[in-house]
Amino acid sequence: MARPAANVDGPALSAERIAPRAWLVFAVSFGLLLSDYMSRQVLAAVFPLLKAEWLLTDAKLGTLGGAVALMVGVLTFPLSLLADRIGRVRSVIAMAFTWSLATLACGLCASYGQLMAARLALGVGEAAYASVGLAVVFTYFPQRLRATISAAFMAGGVFGSFTGVALGGAIAAHASWRGAFAAMGVLGFVLTGLYALVLRGQPPATAGEPREFASRLTPRALAAGLFATPAVTVTYLANGLQLFVLGALTAWTPSYLNRTMGATPQAAAGFAALLLLASGVGMIACGRISDRLSAANPGLRPWLAASFALLTFLGLQAALWAPVGPAQFACAAIGFFCAGGTTGPAGAIVADGAPPALHGSALAVMSLAMNLIGLAPGPAVTGLLADRLGLHAALQVGVCAALLSAAAFALSGRLRQPKPHNAA
Repeated sequence: MARPAANVDGPALSAERIAPRAWLVFAVSFGLLLSDYMSRQVLAAVFPLLKAEWLLTDAKLGTLGGAVALMVGVLTFPLSLLADRIGRVRSVIAMAFTWSLATLACGLCASYGQLMAARLALGVGEAAYASVGLAVVFTYFPQRLRATISAAFMAGGVFGSFTGVALGGAIAAHASWRGAFAAMGVLGFVLTGLYALVLRGQPPATAGEPREFASRLTPRALAAGLFATPAVTVTYLANGLQLFVLGALTAWTPSYLNRTMGATPQAAAGFAALLLLASGVGMIACGRISDRLSAANPGLRPWLAASFALLTFLGLQAALWAPVGPAQFACAAIGFFCAGGTTGPAGAIVADGAPPALHGSALAVMSLAMNLIGLAPGPAVTGLLADRLGLHAALQVGVCAALLSAAAFALSGRLRQPKPHNAA
């Protein structure tokens, strides 16, 4: 018989006091997620330079932007399940090394085809980190903080996008777009080494026991753990729709500012980075709000997520219709602030429904939906629409995905919510 799942999640779940080591593990894991998204989104900062140098269409640029998310969507579940079996920490180190090497390769490409191949390799390395890295972090924190920790960790993706766009634009202005990719790759190697140093003393409960539990799961038991209730299944879909908007905004905001306001690529990247910073702050704030308001009633989580999605739609549509000025920026800031706000409550709903030993795999399904429904098609579909309708109209259409997300979260709220495993 498999060991009780409570042991898999470590002693932190039964203790009110959070050990300093937990925050250290969170810090290095968060740092790697920054590297993950900096390597992924530096491309958005150099879109104008690539378009001019290689005479690329918006559709091709959008495909480059979505290539990584496509690979993440395809591979996140099998690689996360493999990590649950062979050990999460060693898997994370291998992933980070791979994406850092692929980022360096991006800076050496001489053609569109080569850059596409390098971006696909980058996606292979990044495929399972968000889910496996968060599963490692979960072992150190109590269940009552799951929405906060999910949101704070996943905000690393937004902050990484912010840093990748801002820093990438600045580096590209002085050392070409190739130098921007090289800088991100070197940083990835440094953070990988730091993660390996901190996690080398990882206790067996978080590094080894999941494989004993997961290796004995039948396909039926695995499906029951990953799709605990219809509410969990709908949550996967709802959060994926919301991430379509965030993916499109991350990839195309610098180009939108460059074209509509005449800003230089560096200035457009810097301004877009500020909006992405608002999104990262909002992701953390919305996760904390979700934990506080749903502490006594977890059933509020999907309704809070629906509210965040609706505010995203209203704020961004108002910004796209408003004339250039302070009012437009204020509406855009509200939309960006709420754009990632569904991630915290969605992550908590998913984690509540899965046994701790399957947290990596359950979060991988959520990541799969985020990427195949959201982050991969977001940039690509927007690029295709931009070639036909113009970028402004394409973004107006894409933002409607947030309205669909709000409706899906509302449907989840009407369904039976999962009972938390190992509540603190």
